[in-house]
Amino acid sequence: MDQAEQLRNVIKLNPAPRPLARVITVTSGKGGVGKSNTAINLACQFRKLGQRVIILDADFGLANIEIMFGTVPKHNLCDLIYQGKSITDIITWGPMDIGFISGGSGIAGLSNLSRDYLNYIIQNLARLDAIADVIIIDTGSNIFDYTISAILAATDILALSTCDVVSAKRIDGVLEDILLNVDGFDRSRMKLLINRYDPTFNITPEELSGVLQMPLIGVIPDCREITNVNNGGNS
Repeated sequence: MDQAEQLRNVIKLNPAPRPLARVITVTSGKGGVGKSNTAINLACQFRKLGQRVIILDADFGLANIEIMFGTVPKHNLCDLIYQGKSITDIITWGPMDIGFISGGSGIAGLSNLSRDYLNYIIQNLARLDAIADVIIIDTGSNIFDYTISAILAATDILALSTCDVVSAKRIDGVLEDILLNVDGFDRSRMKLLINRYDPTFNITPEELSGVLQMPLIGVIPDCREITNVNNGGNS
């Protein structure tokens, strides 16, 4: 019996319920729009409200939450999948007691995980209920199987866009060409969040919301200082 078959048997014998914690997936379909910054700042705000927060860095193989936190994790998802560690064993604690699970930086194999491994990771999220009120999933720029799995696992989906046509078209393309054809996808869970907004732009967040036919949940103004903070490793 190979490792993949063993994993399939584990999943069948130990079906896990959806996490009771609130699961927020931050996604886009385009790189550079600020998904990781948004995930971290959301985590900080929830901590200020007294909520216990875990971030799952689901940009597998290219994880950067650890870089923005200025922290070197001892473990990552490889240890859960291949080394038999529990999901609680691989949590690294960052600033403000925000826990995060590294997707592994520079580990190419993690970007090609089979559906069985993805199901195993999502199944394990339910085991975080004892230590987390909110789980934030930071996805990568491309729409792989693991991105779709993270979206389907969410109670809230934040579609992040800037006020440029390319960014908005990527969200529209992901929605129309991929997600609406996926069993289990609930469009009502997806809300639009505009990042790096400048009032001088020739399109408003409300107009983008209308074009995408997606409720607008918030607008984050452009702030050059964020880049300077990130460059200093002090997110």
